[in-house]
Amino acid sequence: MAFMIAQRAFIKLYLITMVEQHRGYGYEMLEAMKEEFKAYGYVPPQSEVYRALHELVQQGVFYRTKKLKGNDPKVDFQEIVLYHFTDDGAEKAELYKKQVKADLDRCLGMLHKAEEDNYGTKGR
Repeated sequence: MAFMIAQRAFIKLYLITMVEQHRGYGYEMLEAMKEEFKAYGYVPPQSEVYRALHELVQQGVFYRTKKLKGNDPKVDFQEIVLYHFTDDGAEKAELYKKQVKADLDRCLGMLHKAEEDNYGTKGR
């Protein structure tokens, strides 16, 4: 068992939630994660976000579609890739989220114990 939760598992958790909320395409999800975790000094690496998306596609959780970024095909030539759940992808995602939740709970327990043991925060 790993010491703390793996970075890619953490990223996948957020990508799944963003797809559940219909929040954008890969780059938008990366930027949203950067903003969410800026206060904690964490910047998810772009390469890890795209590897996680690729794995979720390979695992049959997501499928991709492409569309033009803007609304005018005569002017807007940039193509973006959108991610959606496969037919059984939402169920696979829910199972994955349950597994990650157990790992998060274990990590939080370890972190709280370390804080209490080393900084006397018990009872705060």
